[in-house]
Amino acid sequence: MTIHCSKFMRPLTAMVCSAALIIGATNTAAQDKEPNLPDTMTWSSYDVGSAGYAEASAIADAFGKEFGTRIRIQPSGSAIGRLQPLLSDRATVGFLATETFFAAEGVYDFSTRQWGPQNLRALAGRPSSIGIFTAKDAGIETLEDLKGKRFAYVAGNPSINVKCNAFLAFAGLTEDDLEAVVFPTYASAMSSLARGEADASCTTTTPSHVYELAESPRGIRWLNMDPDNTESWKKVNEVAPFFAPFQETIGAGISEENPVDIMAYRYPVMAVKAEMDADTAYNMLKAVDQTYPMYKDATAAMPRWEITQSGVPAIDVPFHEGAIRYLKEKGIWTDEHQAWNDARTARLNALLEAWPEAVAEGEGKSDEEFAEIWEKHRQQALGSL
Repeated sequence: MTIHCSKFMRPLTAMVCSAALIIGATNTAAQDKEPNLPDTMTWSSYDVGSAGYAEASAIADAFGKEFGTRIRIQPSGSAIGRLQPLLSDRATVGFLATETFFAAEGVYDFSTRQWGPQNLRALAGRPSSIGIFTAKDAGIETLEDLKGKRFAYVAGNPSINVKCNAFLAFAGLTEDDLEAVVFPTYASAMSSLARGEADASCTTTTPSHVYELAESPRGIRWLNMDPDNTESWKKVNEVAPFFAPFQETIGAGISEENPVDIMAYRYPVMAVKAEMDADTAYNMLKAVDQTYPMYKDATAAMPRWEITQSGVPAIDVPFHEGAIRYLKEKGIWTDEHQAWNDARTARLNALLEAWPEAVAEGEGKSDEEFAEIWEKHRQQALGSL
């Protein structure tokens, strides 16, 4: 906002204008001030070789060069292996994927008595697109056309499968409306279309498997999701509230001239504990923003860490209050963003409140019985919102 003060203003107006200039100058000075960071930190991430590890390493390297902060990346191939250091205070930040949402919801690996919903917050997370891809010769042109078709799922991979089911929800379908074909690994599921063993699945737009399908005799087609269809997006967010419309221009069979309207989730998510000090969260996000020019070219996806993309909803968990303070200073955070964050916080709080009741009811019950008890309480909590 530009403020113009004139010497011809009335005294009261001039006083208000002068105060506004002082506040504006103070905010600018606060933004320009170097963030106050710890001398050393540990961050958890996916395994070495993953996009998450590469991106965490690039940002950590920029922190070291710009602020002298030494950061150790602790990689893990499992969701619990990435969350445990964060929750036990052995790591300050986790560069996580959809396990951020699963942990907050208390589902899958986190539905056992030892876990339950975790009170997590986000500092930022770059958008990563995902879409439904089909073999062009399968006669599938819309999401509704998936009904009765062979759809490839990955055994024991809820991170992928929940995303696929969110697409189905957009069209008013469920897994029961498909001919679900379950493959033992991600690679076998993604390559099954080129082998003629399935007709559709969901993934990001750039793995080698989708390029192979595009170049195969079957060809490739990505199914569009109308970004203005609010009712269908509401159904998507009932499955998982961290998806948002996204127009992708990069990928197999996709280009600037031939974009596709699909959806985005966040990977990696910079996740922290809700109890992190607000000033620490503020300074962390400020450092991510200030060092952006140093790491933005580290990988093809790094430009999406730009703060107006990575610092806004939707994301797996609520944004931390310290991050929001910085985003407000930058003029990025809107009333719409705050409304989303309030609703997401209410959902998480409802689950946190429901957990002790489920644990008490499940006392002395088997693990299988407890899982049913917790799911009952979880659905009651969500239904109360």
